[in-house]
Amino acid sequence: MDRIMAIDYGDARVGVAVSDPLGITAQGVETIKNTGRRALFSRLSELIAQYRPSTVVIGLPKNMNGTLGERAQKSLDFEQQLKEIYSGKTELFDERLTTVSAIRTLNETNTRGKKRKGVVDTVAATLILQAYMERKRT
Repeated sequence: MDRIMAIDYGDARVGVAVSDPLGITAQGVETIKNTGRRALFSRLSELIAQYRPSTVVIGLPKNMNGTLGERAQKSLDFEQQLKEIYSGKTELFDERLTTVSAIRTLNETNTRGKKRKGVVDTVAATLILQAYMERKRT
C-alpha cells in the first residue's frame, strides 16, 4: 500500500503527517512555519519527494453547521496551489474539532509554551490522517 500524507494548513503554520507504508498508523512529520508561498511549497516538495504519497489529504475546516467559511476557502485555495507541485490524488477531509483534539492531547501530555505552539499543527495533521484512514477502512 502507498503512503498517505495529511496537511493541516494554516496562515502561520502547516502541520504535516504521513502514514506508515501499510496505511495503518499516522505519524507526525513536522510543523512548517508558513513564511510565504515559495518557502512553504519548497519544503512540501521535499517532503513529497521523501515520502512519495499516493494521496495528500488536506484538512477542510468546516463550520460546526457544516458550511464552508473563510478558513475552508483558504484550504480549497491551498489545494489548488498544491496541485501545481503534486500530480497525485488530493482529498479534502472534514477536520472539525481536530485542533481542539490536538490541544486536548497536548494538555494530557503536559506539553506547554513554545513547544506546544510548534507541535499542535503536526498533532492536528496526525489526527486528520488517522480519522481519514479509519473512514477508508469502514
